[in-house]
Amino acid sequence: MVLKASAAFGVIGLLIVTAGCGASSNSAQGFTSSSSKEKPAITLTNASYDPTRELYQEVNEAFAKYWTRETGQDVSFDQSHQGSGTQARAVIDGLKADVVTLALSPDIEEIAKSAKLLPEDWQKRLPNNSCPYTSTIVFLVRKGNPKQIKDWEDLVREGVEVITPNPKTSGGARWAYLAAWGHALRKNGQDEAKARAFVQQLYAHVPVLGSGARESTTTFMQNGIGDVLLSWENEALLAIKKTGNDQVEIVTPPISILAEPPVSVIDKNASAHNATEAAKAYLQFLYSPEGQQIIAKNYYRPSEPNYVDKELLKQFADVKFFTIDEVFGGWKQAQAKHFSDGGTFDFIQEANSAKK
Repeated sequence: MVLKASAAFGVIGLLIVTAGCGASSNSAQGFTSSSSKEKPAITLTNASYDPTRELYQEVNEAFAKYWTRETGQDVSFDQSHQGSGTQARAVIDGLKADVVTLALSPDIEEIAKSAKLLPEDWQKRLPNNSCPYTSTIVFLVRKGNPKQIKDWEDLVREGVEVITPNPKTSGGARWAYLAAWGHALRKNGQDEAKARAFVQQLYAHVPVLGSGARESTTTFMQNGIGDVLLSWENEALLAIKKTGNDQVEIVTPPISILAEPPVSVIDKNASAHNATEAAKAYLQFLYSPEGQQIIAKNYYRPSEPNYVDKELLKQFADVKFFTIDEVFGGWKQAQAKHFSDGGTFDFIQEANSAKK
């Protein structure tokens, strides 16, 4: 499916699945907070990944109104955005985030494991394994799709330059890497050697690895580098909205990965700031009808689509999804095999460097 842009840079389907982040046994339609008219104002710090700036700007405004109305307490926000892995490391190293809203679960798991700032069963505390929204990986190409890019195989044709961030620092880049690997496995009868060869060839077409998704979008949109950007779907749809000169189009590949960004309270930090109640309600707000509508407006696929206007849902292309659990055995195995030091991605980069 191709969407044409009529819109300069800003940046940046409906298929309901029950794998990966999983189906919820409860709807999270409501949440409660204790009422008090004497609480001092608080500030919540949300450490988030690169492309969520616009989403959380709107969520924060809506939640602040809700929280003041319900409790009489004013709340403001400090918002931090970097690559997901970079954010996790910042929290481990002392960033006093009350909540994290990151691109993938291993980054939050590392905070729990290394810094002991939240329990290791954190993902069970909210519906859908703490994923209030999903996304996927699509291709953003130049107007008219001059390189005729339609599917994953087209990315490794001679003369095609691919822009994508570094999987070591960017959660979106890890999803894109695994999307390409999963495609290659399916195309080649689950042959791991052929899948690795395809992904190695793909990264040989990448001239520069940015640290995060927004940086790579800037490289592609503002700097004019590359023929195709491996993009979060939400980031690509935002680019379409904000570009004003018919610069780009979205190509949605027939098959891609279901990307599942999770959220969590950072318990020890929130407790130290006397903000635990507000932090919990803030994340629960994402699952509410108002929160889900804001999520869809900002081009993320809502976990509760029944809460969202049907017209909004039409912006999401139909995609045949596979999940990280189905193809890779879950994030723990995928992270250790592909992205740990000395893992497959390091091998690919070293092999490509040796050929230059």
